Amino acid sequence: MSFKYSYGDKQYHTLNYHLREKYQQKIFKVMINAGFTCPNIDGTVTYGGCTFCSIKGSGDFAGSPEDDLKTQFISVKTMMHEKWPEAKYIAYFQAFSNTHAPLAVLKNKYEAVLACDPNIIGLSIGTRPDCLPDDVVDYLGELNERVNLWVELGLQTIHDKTGKIINRGHNYQTFLDGVNKLRAKNIEVIVHIINGLPRETPEMMLATAKAVAKLDVQGIKIHLLHVIEGTPMHRMLKNNRLTLMEKDDYVDLVVDQLEVLPKEMVIHRLTGDAVREELVGPMWSLKKWEILNAIDDRLKERQTYQGRLYEGV
Repeated sequence: MSFKYSYGDKQYHTLNYHLREKYQQKIFKVMINAGFTCPNIDGTVTYGGCTFCSIKGSGDFAGSPEDDLKTQFISVKTMMHEKWPEAKYIAYFQAFSNTHAPLAVLKNKYEAVLACDPNIIGLSIGTRPDCLPDDVVDYLGELNERVNLWVELGLQTIHDKTGKIINRGHNYQTFLDGVNKLRAKNIEVIVHIINGLPRETPEMMLATAKAVAKLDVQGIKIHLLHVIEGTPMHRMLKNNRLTLMEKDDYVDLVVDQLEVLPKEMVIHRLTGDAVREELVGPMWSLKKWEILNAIDDRLKERQTYQGRLYEGV
């Protein structure tokens, strides 16, 4: 059984397949920390951030914010070129909320990175759905006409009750409004969801994937909840208010989620990364390739594939 949108024996629509088919060569992401903050941290919405977020915010593997953007880009690019010397790049604004600033600031940072290297074929901008004012979306629409542009939106869950527990700071409707604004400009959207959030059952997590499947979005990142030392989520775990997922349960759930997603949706990630020294659990998550291999094996065992149970819009 071979899957249309992948190379080799993958039974889901891999990002590697998508990029190689589109650009006919290897493309890798250069992760950048542009020094932004988050409305959930700086008081625009609330303080403290999401309860799973470390004090450093998202983007642990991006460049150092102490370096200017060009220095960051060259440093990360040079390291990645050791493995893929002939590749081109997508500059990935990863850390925190990368549209949470005045338009002039955003333009300056995005354009500065695009000017770093002629082999940058596009930008991927990670942000929140409540950080998309009209002037910024208008500019992103113009930028989308010049370069390949992805906007990565954190959803995490469709369940507003969970959103309050994790101090998300916006509801599901705000997410839907953000998607609609971006798609009106024909901007490709990648959705982030998290499995293992407090008090969520497998059925609730699958419902989130089913909801994403019905949206006009082009990609998804599926994350495992990582509990990071010193976070409010860490305190929940110590107070027995949180149960961590087991590896086999996570693998089964991801396969269930892949089955309900449309075949055309690009799978950008099936698990996340965490800094070993800061991770409280689940510790099995550090063996990323074992997890990915287990997902491949489970798909084969169940003789299934992405989209097998997709119900359409």
